[in-house]
Amino acid sequence: MSYLSFDIKEITTATMVLFAVIDIIGSIPIIIQLRQQVGHIQSEKASIVSLLIMIAFLYLGEEILNLIGVDINSFAIAGSFVLFFLSLELILGIRIYKDEMPTSASIVPLAFPLVAGAGTMTSLLSLRAEYEVQNIIIAIFLNVALVYAVLKTTRRIEKLLGPTGIAVIRKAFGIILLAIAVKLFRTNIGVM
Repeated sequence: MSYLSFDIKEITTATMVLFAVIDIIGSIPIIIQLRQQVGHIQSEKASIVSLLIMIAFLYLGEEILNLIGVDINSFAIAGSFVLFFLSLELILGIRIYKDEMPTSASIVPLAFPLVAGAGTMTSLLSLRAEYEVQNIIIAIFLNVALVYAVLKTTRRIEKLLGPTGIAVIRKAFGIILLAIAVKLFRTNIGVM
């Protein structure tokens, strides 16, 4: 008879890795910008879709990529391009991501690729190689709870910071996001 073994150390480490990769705190300027563009973000929908994407990818990610003939490195490089263009929007104050009259940004680009993007997917596959699946799932749930809390409080954060504070944070996090995109690209292009 097998049983689930929960390990606090694994849960803590996996939670911290996913927290750093998802970087929901650093994404606040992007979330505010998306809400200004589309008017409303459905926090519940974005959180649930992110959760489902991450859990599905945890179980099926490598098989899906193999099935379509894409390796993890190519997937990460594609994700780096998405992050690159999102960072340019923040730094330059231009709008690259366009959708025909979007009513919500809850799924694209928020749930995917911002929360459950290439970095998150690659991290999940790396964690799966080292940790028990049930500990990673708990880490995913903890991170999605934090994502939900941030999505629910962005209006308050926006009021607290004001237009100037948001502009400064948007530029700063745009540069950080650009650096993450370049690192993701450089790391994975060398492996190919």
